[in-house]
Amino acid sequence: MKLNSGFLAHDDGDQKLLVSTGASKFSGLVRSNETAGFIISCLENDTTEAEIVAKMQEKYDAPKEALERDVKKIIDQLRKIGAIDE
Repeated sequence: MKLNSGFLAHDDGDQKLLVSTGASKFSGLVRSNETAGFIISCLENDTTEAEIVAKMQEKYDAPKEALERDVKKIIDQLRKIGAIDE
């Protein structure tokens, strides 16, 4: 899976912004916290949920189960707006 080309990711200091280019049904801007921003950054290249969780384990000191829940939640939300290509 990968970030849909109809969306642009942009670092804005403390936040990662996801902007629709108008090439998708979703029109707007998504502001994310650090965790969601990290996941979005991972999605800039073709990846899997398991690979994202593994990268998060290297960066964050958190239980694997919590990271898996966070990754699934963020990816599900991005899927709902059409931001992910499978």
